[in-house]
Amino acid sequence: MATKSLPPSDLNASAPPLSEKVEIDNRTAEQKAIDDWLPITSSRNAKWWYAAFHNVTAMVGAGVLSLPYAMSSLGWGPGVAILILSWIITLYTLWQMVEMHEMVPGKRFDRYHELGQHAFGEKLGLWIVVPQQLICEVGVDVVYMVTGGKSLKKVHDLVCKDCNNIKASYFIMIFASVHFVLAHLPNFNSISGISLAAAVMSLTYSTIAWAASVHKGVQPNVEYGYKATTPSDTVFGFLSALGDVAFAYAGHNVVLEIQATIPSTPEKPSKGPMWRGVLIAYLVVALCYFPVALIGYWMFGNKVEDNILISLEKPTWLIVAANLFVVIHVIGSYQLYAMPVFDMIETTLVKYYKFKPSRLLRFFVRNLYVALTMFVGITFPFFGALLGFFGGFAFAPTTYFLPCIMWLAIYKPRKFSLSWITNWICIILGFLLMILSPIGGLKLIIDNAKTYGFYQ
Repeated sequence: MATKSLPPSDLNASAPPLSEKVEIDNRTAEQKAIDDWLPITSSRNAKWWYAAFHNVTAMVGAGVLSLPYAMSSLGWGPGVAILILSWIITLYTLWQMVEMHEMVPGKRFDRYHELGQHAFGEKLGLWIVVPQQLICEVGVDVVYMVTGGKSLKKVHDLVCKDCNNIKASYFIMIFASVHFVLAHLPNFNSISGISLAAAVMSLTYSTIAWAASVHKGVQPNVEYGYKATTPSDTVFGFLSALGDVAFAYAGHNVVLEIQATIPSTPEKPSKGPMWRGVLIAYLVVALCYFPVALIGYWMFGNKVEDNILISLEKPTWLIVAANLFVVIHVIGSYQLYAMPVFDMIETTLVKYYKFKPSRLLRFFVRNLYVALTMFVGITFPFFGALLGFFGGFAFAPTTYFLPCIMWLAIYKPRKFSLSWITNWICIILGFLLMILSPIGGLKLIIDNAKTYGFYQ
């Protein structure tokens, strides 16, 4: 039998036996097959506009509807300053992540935790990033369960005012039923159509929110002072509002995973089209956030609800339409944030526990996840308080300062250079946000829990 001759470089005493080479080749092929199956790495043919609407869908979510309420707790001066500062800082940290995606020639950091492992080490990077990212993504999906259910209930109550009252829990279940189907779409590119619809809806209902507020006009006896009656409540409300703002900029948790879907070559790296998409997305973010926050607060003052659409009771048909747009948007956002979670779970089961990649495995994993987020959403439907708590505790690190720490660890800019100073300012502000805002959110959760009957 003819044997394949080895090249001269392989003919030395240290070369491993041919059988070992075959094993290595087999493992590489197996690894490639697994990567072709996993949600994040299975498809890399996205265009720059995919990045644009994915980022809009990830960023402009339920948080925009709570911004006027956050303004009522922050006040005009601090509120405007924090909104603008957050927009600038998060755009800067998002640029850092896009740049770091392919900092090592020939390698792509397709997942947030892979970048963390490169910056902090294999084990430490995993422990720093994965818990934070999971809290963010699962937390967003729980909040979106609540948002989708409450928006459906609002539509029902407006359209059928004489009907019997139906528990919000049932509407959350109806919203969840959609995800028991959509959760089985295999990867990011397969949800592109849903994500595009969600991005359009977010711009639409944000426009409805501020335009309807202008149409309604400044309310009689409007007040812009803090509505809390005690200094402690004012402080807790201020801290919780910081979390609301942090929640509004949560897209960093999926940005590397989105960039992983864009093709890349040494001549045309993915950071070019990705950055173009990010800039378009942030322009849309500004067009959504600033008018809703400032006009909503201007018209309603400190009487504004934690969801601006609740304050807009008329015209009925417009508010019904806006709530339906919210439902469509959070359907897309839920899937966008769920996909990296699916990837983490499926990677762990297939690579470490040696489960066979299959539709059956995916069926059980994803249905269980949707059921879990539905259960938590039904149990704790404190919309505004959830935003405040998760916003500070989880989103501040991954959005405001973790990219800066990675940048300092990897690139090591010269001390007191512009890059060094900028990153440390972001780290300090983000750390303060992480420490302070969950305090206000937790206080609101406790206050709501006192008057709330579970599963009613």
